[in-house]
Amino acid sequence: MKRSGSTHPTMLQTSPYSTSLMNKRLDINLGARSYPIFIGPGLLREPDLLRPWIGAQQVMVVSNTTVAPLYLESLRAGLTGLQVAECILPDGEIYKGLNTWHGIFDALLARRFARDCTLIALGGGVVGDITGFAAACYQRGVSFIQVPTTLLAQVDSSVGGKTGINHPAGKNMIGAFHQPVAVIADTDTLSTLPARELAAGLAEVVKYGLIRDPAFFDWLEARADALCNRDAVALIEAIERSCQNKAEVVEADERELGQRALLNLGHTFGHAIEAGLGYGDWLHGEAVAAGMVMAAELSRQLGWLDAAAVSRIRRLLTRFGLPVAPPPGLGGERMLELMAVDKKVRAGAPRLVLLQGIGSALVTRDVTAEQIMASIDATRDQSAGG
Repeated sequence: MKRSGSTHPTMLQTSPYSTSLMNKRLDINLGARSYPIFIGPGLLREPDLLRPWIGAQQVMVVSNTTVAPLYLESLRAGLTGLQVAECILPDGEIYKGLNTWHGIFDALLARRFARDCTLIALGGGVVGDITGFAAACYQRGVSFIQVPTTLLAQVDSSVGGKTGINHPAGKNMIGAFHQPVAVIADTDTLSTLPARELAAGLAEVVKYGLIRDPAFFDWLEARADALCNRDAVALIEAIERSCQNKAEVVEADERELGQRALLNLGHTFGHAIEAGLGYGDWLHGEAVAAGMVMAAELSRQLGWLDAAAVSRIRRLLTRFGLPVAPPPGLGGERMLELMAVDKKVRAGAPRLVLLQGIGSALVTRDVTAEQIMASIDATRDQSAGG
């Protein structure tokens, strides 16, 4: 199978697949599991972009009922001459479970797909995660390509090889590390993205500035209006910078044994919100946004972060139209219960990503339940007080 043969450090360059100078390529270097990320407008209309990453004739495109009518035809145009089948899933986080995942296997087996087949995930984070997990398990592992169509998927979930499904007790509790062979992020797909979905993706973009790139956080503050207005140049730069940050972390810690845990800023709080609401009420990025504010407030209470920095974080997320407090109907005690079954728990205690400044994060378990509760209550009170 053809893979990126690059041995150089992570880099960005103009994509050779398009004459547009806006199109970029980023290589993630993981030895035999290395792969490229293509970023830019019009990539689904590039007929030769997909083929180098497909090893044999059998291709299964997995999409959902929202995305398939918009982009499946364009994607199929680049797959002529191959044995192409489709598996169209229902749309929504609520369907990211065992039954839907099992349906992908039903489709593969019904068509007698072999071990050299390729799965293509065409959609947002749910489609990418569930397709990647199916690829990790089908006949003990087959290749897959990520074609993310939401901002959140383009900047985060399609990159790094985390795949999985939800359990009623916790988000992404069942899954595997399984890297794609390529990521193709066509930024034109963002034109059909609802405003709420766009904002949810911007939450993950803000995360990168908070955990390791303070200059990027400054850039986001300066270009918040352009991003909200879907300025193409600003969006491509934000995606590019986010992917580069994630690539550097994944290259250093592919299986989250160390610094990759920093990518979970706000996620322990956020996953508790998603599980507590039953999945689908709040978008993942919305829950992460509120979670990052709670993490920032806890950091302030511990004396690691000043109040001015917490205000900057709240202000930027608010400009993006994101929530900055947990939902009113979800109490702090219930959130603590849900955090106790999060997959980041170690030795019975949640591992929290907290901030020592904008652009500086750390992982700690040295936080009491009372301190976590106080941060949840304080964040809720601040939001109620305006």
